[in-house]
Amino acid sequence: MSECRKLNQQQFRNHILATSTFSLPLFPLSAHILPGGVMSLRIFEPRYIRMIKEACANQTGFAICMLNSQGDKEQNEHIYPVGTFVTVEDFDLLEDGLLGIKVKGHRCVRIERIDTDKDGLRIGQCHWQENWTCEINPQAIAPMDSRLKEIFNKYPEVKTLYPQPEFNNPIWVIYRWLELLPVNAEQKQAFLEQKDCQIALEFLSQLVE
Repeated sequence: MSECRKLNQQQFRNHILATSTFSLPLFPLSAHILPGGVMSLRIFEPRYIRMIKEACANQTGFAICMLNSQGDKEQNEHIYPVGTFVTVEDFDLLEDGLLGIKVKGHRCVRIERIDTDKDGLRIGQCHWQENWTCEINPQAIAPMDSRLKEIFNKYPEVKTLYPQPEFNNPIWVIYRWLELLPVNAEQKQAFLEQKDCQIALEFLSQLVE
């Protein structure tokens, strides 16, 4: 990515972070990304190709959201209210003709209302979700940090997404585990709506030994 594009993208992030309410295209997925996360995606639906093209052209972003399997799609109730604001870090045309992108998560957003464009792309009226507070010693996340390192070393496709992993950052480690573990979206939403990471930490501590 060129330095000019990085600068424009940073200016956009600074602008939107200072905005109380804003509109974002929504990309509902069964895979989850949280702040600090990186994800590779293959894009093939026309509405999402348009979304990516506009995000890249304007150095903007969109929200990746968790799917509610019990929600009514016609009423846009199939999208949980807490999503993650992401930006496109890289893109490429894959051998099969699909658009491949790499996105990075920056901050959680809360979706208050959803409208639907003619091509089916959902647009959310959003505001920022409060960041977790986490006043715990990095040693308190053991052995989750060392187990996460093991996963990174075992799966190069994961490790290559994070050239500078933050294994000493408790919130970063907790977010990565919530992405990786098959915890249902409703439970993850409950964790993200908390003011701090304590409940998520206690839950994960029982699973990761």
